[in-house]
Amino acid sequence: MNGDYFKPTSVRLAEALERARQQWRMRRDEMQLLPTPRQTLGPHHPPFTIALNGDAGIDAHAVAQAVGERLGWPVYDHELVEQIAREMGIRTELVASLDEKRMNWLEELFQALFTGEMVSETVYVHHLAQTLFALAAHGECVVVGHGASQILPPATTLRVRLVGPSNDRILAVQRRCGWSREEAQRWVEQVDRERNAFVQEHFHKDPADPAHYDLILNAFRFSPAQCADLIVATLHQLQATAAAPPPTR
Repeated sequence: MNGDYFKPTSVRLAEALERARQQWRMRRDEMQLLPTPRQTLGPHHPPFTIALNGDAGIDAHAVAQAVGERLGWPVYDHELVEQIAREMGIRTELVASLDEKRMNWLEELFQALFTGEMVSETVYVHHLAQTLFALAAHGECVVVGHGASQILPPATTLRVRLVGPSNDRILAVQRRCGWSREEAQRWVEQVDRERNAFVQEHFHKDPADPAHYDLILNAFRFSPAQCADLIVATLHQLQATAAAPPPTR
C-alpha cells in the first residue's frame, strides 16, 4: 500500500497538485529538446484516475474510501472545495455553496451584498477544472463527484456511477439524518436537480446518460465493499488493456 495513503487528505491533495505541475514542466522541457516532431520518447501510458459519482442519498464517499483502501490511492471529495477556496482566497463555505449547483447572476449579486465577497460560479468552475486536470495528470487517485466523470479524459479515467431506486435513497437519507419522509424526499429531489443542472450548464453533458460511464452499479444491491471490489476489478481490466501492445497487421 502507498505510504501516502496515511497522510491527511488535504496534504496529499496539495502534494498531488504540486507533482502534477512538476510533471507538466518536465514534459514541456523534454518536448523542447526534441530535434524534430517525428522523434518521440517511446510508448507512455498515463496513470488512471477513478471518477466516482452517485445519485443523491447514496454514500458514494464510503465506496470511494473502500476503493482507496484496496488500491492505496488517496480519495478526494470535500477536500477539493477546501483547495479551491485557498486558491481563490475566499472562505470554504462560499465555495461549497457553489459546488455542483447552478447559480444565476441574481443569486451571485445577493451573495456579494450579504457577504461582501463576490463569488462567480464561472470562476469557480475554472478553478475546479484546473484542479481536476492536475489530479488526473498525476493519476492514481479517486475523485468523488464535482463533475469529474464528465470532464476528465475517458482514455485514462474509470468513470463510475452509483445508482439506486428513489425509495431506497429516500429511506437512506431518513435514517442518516433523522428526517421525515417528506423532508428526505425534498432533499433528494433538490440535490439531484442541482447536480444535474450544474453539469449540464458547465460541461454540456447529461450526467444521467449511461454513455458517459464505464461502470454503473446499484449501490443498494451491492454493499460498499462489493462495489469497491467490482470497481477495482474493472480498473485492472482497463489497465491491462492500456498496457497491451497494439495488434500487428
